[in-house]
Amino acid sequence: MSKSPSMSSKRALTVRVKKTKNRTPASHAWLQRQLNDPYVAAAQAQGYRSRAAFKLIELDDRHKLLRKGARVLDLGAAPGGWTQVAVQRGAHSVLALDLLPIDPIHGAVILQGDFNDPSMPEVLTAALGGKADLVMSDMAPNTTGHTATDHLRIMGLAELALDFAMEVLTEGGSFVAKLFQGGSEGEMLLRLKRHFASVKHAKPPASRKGSSELYVVATGFRPGK
Repeated sequence: MSKSPSMSSKRALTVRVKKTKNRTPASHAWLQRQLNDPYVAAAQAQGYRSRAAFKLIELDDRHKLLRKGARVLDLGAAPGGWTQVAVQRGAHSVLALDLLPIDPIHGAVILQGDFNDPSMPEVLTAALGGKADLVMSDMAPNTTGHTATDHLRIMGLAELALDFAMEVLTEGGSFVAKLFQGGSEGEMLLRLKRHFASVKHAKPPASRKGSSELYVVATGFRPGK
């Protein structure tokens, strides 16, 4: 069974990267962070396409989102780490969507397209072939560096994902979406609390400490509420 890196492995990595004239300070910092990131190493060792796979593993271990036989929709799926985890943990069918191409994953249907496209809900509904047990969105906009703007943009994506989830989730289903900390998600949380038995914020250990991302986890969907 896949698992997150241990605390000992986190302490053991101390790779130093030499500075070069051809590498900007930002790229130097990124490379050193990658080489010293135990989740990057663990993803490579366990065959995951990205360290983000461990975010879903940790969320699922805590909130029991995935179950055998489930039908799952993965929005913002590239490069496919969350889709890999959903398949590995026994989902009956997994539908993955992203603007970017995703290499095939056995056990999943991959679509390339824009979730903002007005025709996309119809395309996804047809591809799902029925109700979904879990809708998860790791979608994020290209960041501008302006906190308020970035927060509003990701909230827009999360709200679109929720709108679609409300249409396709089966009773008792779950919804997970990435947000940025920023304080304007109050209206969305009110909607979630009306339609789901449990609504929580979560920042899995695999989410970098310096990142403003967090996840909203809603379980026990109650249609018609």
